[in-house]
Amino acid sequence: MEFLSSLQTRRLMAIVRGSDADAALDTVLTLVRSGIDLVEVSLSGTDALNVIAKARAKLGPGALLGAGTVLTPRDVLRAADAGAAYTVTPAVTEAVAASRALGLPVLVGALTPTEVATALAAGATAVKLFPAGQGGLELLRALRGPFPDVPFVPVGGVDAATGRALLAAGAVAVGVGSPLVGRAADGDTAGLTDRIAAFRSLAGEAS
Repeated sequence: MEFLSSLQTRRLMAIVRGSDADAALDTVLTLVRSGIDLVEVSLSGTDALNVIAKARAKLGPGALLGAGTVLTPRDVLRAADAGAAYTVTPAVTEAVAASRALGLPVLVGALTPTEVATALAAGATAVKLFPAGQGGLELLRALRGPFPDVPFVPVGGVDAATGRALLAAGAVAVGVGSPLVGRAADGDTAGLTDRIAAFRSLAGEAS
């Protein structure tokens, strides 16, 4: 899987984190089968590694399924064993080098210019601009000055309107958790279909 080209093509990565492993798995499958096929399963969710493994078994080897909140080399190894095709970190940690050593693409969390430069030097495939909720648009515009060629993926507090603006400002993609998933990964699927349609429309407009 070419992770960067997938980000450039899909423009949207869903983030699934929940307290109910069965509901989280159902959410992953629903997202993918509804056309949002770039999905990160956060390791901070309940039984996340089994969610990844079961989703991989059901979706096959080509699914754009990754592990998020990856902090340590052990996390990387366990995520890879479960079938994650890429890793996502909240910051520049030892997990970046461990991911690269295994040949896994890695989306590395950064917020400041120094952190962006450090993430790139560590081997980031793309930079996760995090948290990108309040002030994220201005921050993205500012960072693209000294880093015009860096593929930025804003994450954190990104709703449909914010996502649209971030993509228009040059983000390669956006990562979206609760504004898209809601509480589906906890078992409450109310409104999920409508939110999926809204975010698919956003990604389509930006393509």
